[in-house]
This record gives sequence, structure tokens and C-alpha cells, in this order.
Amino acid sequence: MITFISSLIILLLGYFFYSKVIERIAGIDSNRETPAYSMTDGVDYMPLPWWRIFLIQFLNIAGLGPIFGAVAGAMWGPVAFIWIVLGSVFAGAVHDYFSGMLSIKHKGLSITEIVGIYMGKGTKQFMRAFTVLLMIIVGAVFIMGPAKILAGLTTDFASMTFWVWVVFFYYLLATMLPIDKIIGRIYPVFGFALVFMAVGLIVALFVKGYHIPELNFASIHNYHDSAEKFPIFPMLFITIACGAISGFHATQSPLMARCITNERYGRRVFYGAMITEGVVALIWAAISMSFFGGIRELNEVMNANNGNAAFVVNEISNSLLGTFGGILALLGVVAAPITSGDTAFRSARLIVADFLNYKQGPIKNRLMVSIPLFAIGFFLTQIDFSVIWRYFAWSNQTLATIVLWTITIYLAQERKFYWITLIPAVFMTVVITTYLLFAPEGFSLSKEISYSIGILFSFVSFVAFFFYRKAYFDRELSKA
Repeated sequence: MITFISSLIILLLGYFFYSKVIERIAGIDSNRETPAYSMTDGVDYMPLPWWRIFLIQFLNIAGLGPIFGAVAGAMWGPVAFIWIVLGSVFAGAVHDYFSGMLSIKHKGLSITEIVGIYMGKGTKQFMRAFTVLLMIIVGAVFIMGPAKILAGLTTDFASMTFWVWVVFFYYLLATMLPIDKIIGRIYPVFGFALVFMAVGLIVALFVKGYHIPELNFASIHNYHDSAEKFPIFPMLFITIACGAISGFHATQSPLMARCITNERYGRRVFYGAMITEGVVALIWAAISMSFFGGIRELNEVMNANNGNAAFVVNEISNSLLGTFGGILALLGVVAAPITSGDTAFRSARLIVADFLNYKQGPIKNRLMVSIPLFAIGFFLTQIDFSVIWRYFAWSNQTLATIVLWTITIYLAQERKFYWITLIPAVFMTVVITTYLLFAPEGFSLSKEISYSIGILFSFVSFVAFFFYRKAYFDRELSKA
């Protein structure tokens, strides 16, 4: 219990203190007009209250990540607490904050265009294709997961195919309609439900006296029942993504950057939503480690159910919160991913529109962009879900890494303290490189080779950054 409470306090201290440091480094201007006012179009750009934006942002970035990812990550044991806390405070929340603030600075541009500004046209072209593909994969993943759950609940009258079409139809509406018609109205309700669900679960955990494993020198080892196949590094850092750092968030922050009314709200919305997600992930990791009797028992349950985290979520929610918990569980495992999937398609539409400079006011323009995206998404739903999920996880963290390097370059160009993102960027470079080399869906190399190449590649990236920084300022000096 001491570890859990300490972790919770660190997350809160991260918001109340470290976020203010990040805000000072960013250099906000509360008197500067935001894109919500200067570019209002009645569809994507429109002023919304900061609290509503916060709840929308939280639900946008949440999805399955802080619940399913934390449940799966708990299989490694208390070491998961370290990644959730440090990842959220020093990497994920910083990543999300600058993603949003840079979008505000550049008139609400999508993250692909922002990357292009600071990393060059070649990187921008790659990022456009990579990010749109990731958004479509996210949409497909967040169709199949909820559709499977709903089909299981309605076996007597509705098949999985039926629910796939229902979710697709909702996605089309949410992607096409102005942001205040569906997203702005129902997301805050679902966002509040997710927070309420997490708080209710942890209160029940305390009241019923469950034992949460403590983090100490003896417990810092790999509890996963397939430890050799799933080493802590890099597997844990890919598995727990949205609860620590996620590239998907960088695609969502610009959506809210187009609605925020004052730069001073950026800390509350972008940094605050990530910390809130970290708290949710922390709660689910703690409950998962304790509910079934321990970490070994969690591994047994997950293996018995083929790694189905939805089973764990439903068991915990119904047991600790009763009938009402079952309703909240449904919101958590169905509504949350659906509400991330629709904004994924919306992000893909906006990225393509930015690339084509295609105005999104007329509904026919939105249809022209959206229909091909949905066609590709439907095709991906026909592929094995577990395969899509694994590639989504790696792609997600790869995008986060690219965005961290982009922010680092921006800070360096502005002569600001770039170490706050340089260190996380280097670390995440090791993670994604090692995972690609080691994982079965990658090159399946040995740990020794994967670690060596991963560290070497990250070191080369680190050195290359300083060469770039020197060359940049040499060019600026010669221009002067």
C-alpha cells in the first residue's frame, strides 16, 4: 500500500510542480489569440470551455491503454509502478503538453505537419503516411475489441459483424459532424465515468483490505510467467503505453488545440489529462496485482483467458462495484475504445486534409477524405486482432519517440532547456529499437544482440542531435 500511495503522490506532485517548470520553459502567452478564435470554422476550430476540453482530451487518449495495458503490464510485477509514474511525469505528460502547445503555436496544425517544420520535408512525408496508417490501425483495433465484447453480451440477437457495422456507422458520424455535436456533448460524460470508475475501484480495494505488492529491492524482478520470452526491457515499456507515454496522444492534442481558448489552459488540459490517465493506469495495475491473490495468480488468469484483459476488467468491476460496476465496466471496455477510435479516424481525416490543403467545411469534402480511410479500416478488421494489436503497440511508441525528438529540436532552436525531452527521446529510442530487433513480430534476435544494437543506435542519435544543433546555429550565425 505504501508503494501505491507514494506513486499516486508522485503523479500529483508531477502535475502541481513539474508541469509548471515545463510551462515556464515553453513560455506561454495568455494574451495571444488561439486558433479557436482566429480560425473558427464551426467544424474543427471552435472555442470550448477548458474543463470540457480536458474531459474530451482524457477520453480521447484513454481508450484501452490505461486499463488493458496496465492489466497486462501488472504481469511483470511492481516494477510496472516505476514505469507508470516516471513515464507519465517526465515523458508522457511532457510529450502531450508540447504536442498541444506546438499545435496552438502553428495554428492548430496536425502533428505530422509540426514534425515536418522541425525535422524537414522528408520526415514530414514519412510521418504523414506513418501516422495516417497508425490512426487507421487504431480505429480498426478499437472497432474489433468493443465489437467482440458486445457480441458476447448479445449472442441471442446480434453477431459480431452486426456490431462492427454499428461501430463503423457511429465512427462515420463522429468523424464527419462538427466537434461540438457528438464529441463535445457525450465525451465529457464518458470521461467523468472513467474517472469515477477508477476512484470507486480503489476505494473498494482499500475498504475490502486487498494487499497491493510493495516495490523493494527483493520485488524488482520479472514476475512474468514467460520471463525469458518477455523480459522487462523492452516488453513492459511497449505493453504499458497509454498509461506512461503514447504517440497516439500527439495526434489527439492538436484536435483540442483547435478548441482551447487560452494558452494558460494548456497545462491543465494536456499535461493534466496525461497525469489523470497515469492515475487510472496505476489503479488498474495495483488492483490487477492484488485482486486474484497475487501476481502469480494474475498470470494464471491471464493465460487461462488467452491474455484477454477484458475478462479481468469485468471480473474486478463486477466483484468490487456490483451491478453498477458492471455498467461502468461496460463503459470502460466498450465506450472508451470506441471514443478513441472515432477521434483516430477524425485525426486521419484532418492529417490528410492538411496534406492536401483541402478545406473541411463542406460535408462533401469531408466525405471525399473519410470514405477511403474507412474502407482501409474495414479491410484491417478482417486481419487477426492480436497481430494488429502488436504492430499498433510498437508503432504507437515509435511515433512518440519521433515526436519527442521533434520537440527536442524545437527547444534547441529556441535556445530553451532541451534536456527535458532529450533524455526521454534517447530512452524511447532504445526501447523501440530493441523491441523491433527482439520481439517475435520483429526480427527475433537474441537479447544480447538486440540490446547492443539498441543502445548503439540511441547513442548515435544522441551524438547526431548535437551535430545538428551545432550546424543549425552555425547557419543562423552565417545568415546574421
